[in-house]
Amino acid sequence: MNRTICLALTGASGMPYGLRLLECLLAAGCNVQLLYSQAAQIVARQEMDFDLPSRPAEAKTALLARLVAVDPEKLAVFGREEWFAPVASGSNPPDAMVVCPCSMGTLAAIAQGLADNLIERAADVVLKEGRKLVLVPRETPFSTIHLENMLRLARAGAVILPPSPGFYQHPQSVADIVDFVVARVLDQLAVPHTLMQRWGA
Repeated sequence: MNRTICLALTGASGMPYGLRLLECLLAAGCNVQLLYSQAAQIVARQEMDFDLPSRPAEAKTALLARLVAVDPEKLAVFGREEWFAPVASGSNPPDAMVVCPCSMGTLAAIAQGLADNLIERAADVVLKEGRKLVLVPRETPFSTIHLENMLRLARAGAVILPPSPGFYQHPQSVADIVDFVVARVLDQLAVPHTLMQRWGA
């Protein structure tokens, strides 16, 4: 699969979702443009004991060391202020973008069209160019402000996909629960997978 997916990791809890999604996208043959916030680095260390370096080249090396049998050429990692990255311009948008996990701060900034860093700008580009934007907000409960921001984004064409796992598959591990959510994201991107059995199949 030769599609290009922009994946952004932000500072919400839920880094296992983001890194598993990265692994699955690369395994499916997608080109992945990875962005990550400073808060995402803190969450990665807290939740996964994973040090995500600040320098993009070092981050790529660290990420590839965690992944099995993926093509290094399929992964591009960009810094937060790398304004010459392809995702910064509507002349070279990705096929789709996912923010996973998505903090409420990032969600609010995208909803308001702030575009003050590369993650926000990339999301702004994807929306204005009519490409699919999937946001995976990991927060509970949602305040009225959160809900209003999500509604605004949904009306603008974004997909709001909270990581709400189902249990009809009888998950046996945390990894099974993570895969349930990642499968839903991959479905939105039309990326084939075998993470779980289809309902009724």
